[in-house]
Amino acid sequence: MAGSGKTTFVQRLNSYLHTPGGKEPERQRRAPYLVNLDPAVSHTPYEANVDIRDTVDYNEVMRQYNLGPNGGILTALNLFTTKFDQVLGLMERRADEVDYIVLDTPGQIEIFTWSASGAIITDAVAASFPTIVAYIIDTPRTTAPATFMSNMLYACSILYKTRLPFLLVFNKTDVRDCGFAVEWMRDFEKFQEALASGGAQEEDSGIGGYGQGRGEPTYMNSLMNSMSLVLDEFYKHLTAVGVSSLTGAGMDDFFVAVSQARAEYMRDYLPELARLQTEKEKKETERREGEMQKVMADLKLDPEGKGMRWREEGELPEEEDEDEDEEEEEEEIDMSRRGDIMNRAKAAGGLKTGPTSKWARPG
Repeated sequence: MAGSGKTTFVQRLNSYLHTPGGKEPERQRRAPYLVNLDPAVSHTPYEANVDIRDTVDYNEVMRQYNLGPNGGILTALNLFTTKFDQVLGLMERRADEVDYIVLDTPGQIEIFTWSASGAIITDAVAASFPTIVAYIIDTPRTTAPATFMSNMLYACSILYKTRLPFLLVFNKTDVRDCGFAVEWMRDFEKFQEALASGGAQEEDSGIGGYGQGRGEPTYMNSLMNSMSLVLDEFYKHLTAVGVSSLTGAGMDDFFVAVSQARAEYMRDYLPELARLQTEKEKKETERREGEMQKVMADLKLDPEGKGMRWREEGELPEEEDEDEDEEEEEEEIDMSRRGDIMNRAKAAGGLKTGPTSKWARPG
């Protein structure tokens, strides 16, 4: 989510993995491999191993293509995706030297999650490494039921779009503890109480409602109530952790959740990816065989490919028919010439026919 502090969170991840100690001290000594995919960020508090800004100039893209901020980010990401196979090669070469590869993506959901370039990058990485999606939420901005529900809908759409192990990360817990949000996810009645007592909006705006004032029955309250019922089952399959990118609180719990999500990837998602890959290869093989059969039918080749066959016995191809007709015409012309010569010779008395016929001089 834009403005949730995900770039600062990546910096905290980098710092955490460089610092000995914690629950897995040996693994944390190895620095992560960092990839920045946000072309519009002005400054990154970490040193990225691969940075999209080194390849694509975001401001120049906006100027040349006459685009706005979001259009410039999307176009820059599309241009970068055309060379992402090279980035994937770099990541694969460093895979034995690092424990974690971290991708810092653009915060706009429509730019990465719902774009073709974002799907290509996600699928390519997921097919090569155990992949986990971490959705960073701005906890202080989620205190109102409406903004909380908006974040849950975003999370639901990302989960079903990527089909990968998913973590909800409530950031900025140093400002506001995430206990209320976790409670709303786990207890439907608590969310209903929050709606009834304070309304869907954090402030008394009356937007989209039948009445104004906190706690009054409004259209927004009714909508949030219905949507919470729909998402109640969705919450049961989500893992939520609270962290502070500023202080580093909760990072141990985050990496415990990452380890569990990695086991989930190996157990559930990897076999599914293998099945989808097998189906794709099977369809590609069937397509090629179908095209080959069409080519063979057009060329009238036998199944073994040993030679040509014709629709009927004795039927010759059109080219050979034309050659044979030309030869017959030439023979007819030659015979007519011979007939003219013989007739002239007989008229002159110089040609005798019969068993002992021979040429004789006339006169």
